[in-house]
Amino acid sequence: MPPRKPTIGILTGGGDCPGLNAVIRAATKAAGRLGYECLGFLRGYEGLVEPVAYMPLTAQGTAGILLQGGTILGSTNKGRFSALVGENERVSIDPELLANAAATVRQLGVSGLICVGGDGSLAIAQQLHEHGIPVVGVPKTIDNDLGCTAFTFGFDSAVACATDALDRLHTTAASHERIMVLEVMGRHAGWIALHAGIAGGGDVILLPEIAWDFEHVCQKVLDREAEGKRFTLIVVAEGAHLPDGGLVHDGGQGERRQVKLGGIGEIVAREVARRLDREVRTVVLGHLQRGGVPTAFDRTLATQFGAHAVRLVHEGRFGEMVCYRPPRIESVPIAEAIQNLSTVDPHGSAVQAARALGIGFGDAADSSPFA
Repeated sequence: MPPRKPTIGILTGGGDCPGLNAVIRAATKAAGRLGYECLGFLRGYEGLVEPVAYMPLTAQGTAGILLQGGTILGSTNKGRFSALVGENERVSIDPELLANAAATVRQLGVSGLICVGGDGSLAIAQQLHEHGIPVVGVPKTIDNDLGCTAFTFGFDSAVACATDALDRLHTTAASHERIMVLEVMGRHAGWIALHAGIAGGGDVILLPEIAWDFEHVCQKVLDREAEGKRFTLIVVAEGAHLPDGGLVHDGGQGERRQVKLGGIGEIVAREVARRLDREVRTVVLGHLQRGGVPTAFDRTLATQFGAHAVRLVHEGRFGEMVCYRPPRIESVPIAEAIQNLSTVDPHGSAVQAARALGIGFGDAADSSPFA
């Protein structure tokens, strides 16, 4: 039976990441204080259509989830809803699905639907909004590649995981005088590789945004050896293009899905080993970056996002996404946020600082600090 009070719905779409439960908890508590009931739709957007799946959310029921990774509502990025199949390649959702979702929202008396997700999930939210469903967006992605917000929650936790891996690899690399290649996530943007590489003392960072070649990567190894440093840490984003421009992926792009990236770390390791006749090892973090408890920064950011998403619903500002523009939490149209990805500036301050420290990016500018 539909709830009697004004109701706010919440769903989490796309890949999971630390901080999702912090959003759910914050939105539930903030909504309750304004007199709303909350419903959590299960398995992302799939919960909006037959068989409709949702659960009541209360302050008592969400107690203790602030520090839990993942999402108590579940998620999926392989369901019937899909609005993104590649970089900026968007498709229209089946109108029947949109109509069914709208019917569910009406029947349950949902005054506003908070959709938590990355560019793909928010592209779906935009189409729901255009179909007349009262939607508010919350940006989530460990890749930190969503436009119009300085940071997305989940990113800091992923960087912490990758940095910890580099800390551990550093000691074993130094002990055995090895080259270690760490492959991290980052489909179109190299934010994780860049930040973890700097924080974890990486020596070479390979990004999607900076063209590189094996000659310059190998030269950096040789330069270090000339300085008496007989080990090297190489960090590579999974979406970094090979020198010939190719991407390493699972070999196929099925209907309505993105290709699965991964494997570039092994290729880099194999080629460096062949060219330099050195011992090279590869570590692929994969989904370890998505798991575990959120960092304090991500808990704080996600909590603010959840509370301010409720504010947008309460003020009737649908079709907007909360965003972090330090030091304020603001909002922008979802359509604007998903229009352009946020990528690493090859000439930005972080890259310049890394070059000044001697970190290489596999290109000719490696010898030019502040290039």
